[in-house]
Amino acid sequence: MGNRMTIKGGNIVLPDRVIRGDVAIEHGVIIAVRESNKTDGGQQDENAIGETIIEAEGAWVLPGLIDMHCDAIEKEIEPRPNTLFPMDMAFLNFERKLAGHGITTMLHSLSLGVGLSLRGEHLVSEVVRMTEDFRKERAMIRHGVHLRYEVSHLTGFDLARTLMDENLLDYVSFMDHAPGQGQYHRPGAFEKYVMKNQGVGLDEVGVIVTELQERRTQVDWSKLKALAAEARERGIAIASHDDDSEEAVNRSLGFYASVTEFPLNLDTAKYARAKGMDVCLGAPNIVRGGSHDGNLRAIDAIRAEAGDIVCSDYHPASLLHAIFKLEKEGIPLPQAVNMATLNPAKALGRADRVGSIATGKSADVIVVGQVRDVPLVRQTIVNGTLVYSVQDIG
Repeated sequence: MGNRMTIKGGNIVLPDRVIRGDVAIEHGVIIAVRESNKTDGGQQDENAIGETIIEAEGAWVLPGLIDMHCDAIEKEIEPRPNTLFPMDMAFLNFERKLAGHGITTMLHSLSLGVGLSLRGEHLVSEVVRMTEDFRKERAMIRHGVHLRYEVSHLTGFDLARTLMDENLLDYVSFMDHAPGQGQYHRPGAFEKYVMKNQGVGLDEVGVIVTELQERRTQVDWSKLKALAAEARERGIAIASHDDDSEEAVNRSLGFYASVTEFPLNLDTAKYARAKGMDVCLGAPNIVRGGSHDGNLRAIDAIRAEAGDIVCSDYHPASLLHAIFKLEKEGIPLPQAVNMATLNPAKALGRADRVGSIATGKSADVIVVGQVRDVPLVRQTIVNGTLVYSVQDIG
């Protein structure tokens, strides 16, 4: 493939409007966005001769999707409890799925948690370093790391600092998943989750709960704040997780968080937004029409102007589908697209390079068709390279 490419005749979604036209790419950069001349009669553009041509007639042309929070890599490596697969095999196959879903930037969300399975320090470190190796050696899409730091994890400070020192982290969030807190505030919710996902019995989960409750009494909040300050000084975006009150938002702001992920209720989302935080919501919540835990409906936050970013959370295929579901719910398509592209790019400090279709930006672009009213990716282009293509999508 040459260094020039033109995506022709698509419905191009810009940050503020949709136009029909062409996107010209050269050496990995968008060099022109041309609106179609209605009187040109469909003539071949003489500037396109000799290039790679992608015919996008009738399809949508979107910026590549940017996923700030997705822990699906854990299920790729360990699809069932205690069934670890080779990490490089899992990663490479997962990458192909992501390209097919139109995700051109993925921040793999890795948790330093209770020490079970992939959430222990050794395996988290191994996945982070593998991600960096693939990022350097070869990659279909742009990879990064979102480190999710469980506040009751008392021994992870040295690892987190080491990863920051080596510039291996792109995003850090602080979580409190102890029983009785946030997402697991309902009695028995934490126990049910651990038994299902970690394959442990009632006796074992009882030990875990007791240990977590003890650890939470030992949390050194000042040490956590110092870790957050180090991340901020390095330009790493910081998020909170499952805020459920004004008090929780204020605490998150004290930890320099600029994003709140999955607030549990609308009042909290509104308060965080009023305080200048970006509110990140889950695409599965949008696609399914609500939270699986009975918490905030993402569409309600968006309609109340208290939602800025959409992430795939645990289901990468949902990210593209959420965009078009939002349009069906009355949200203008450019606004919906921005929530999975430009807005996360801004939150990560990358909007000068990616996140929208604009002259001078890296050519991360997807072409989207529809089958039975379901949006499906036809082509995915990353940094000007066609990394995914199918020909039988409408």
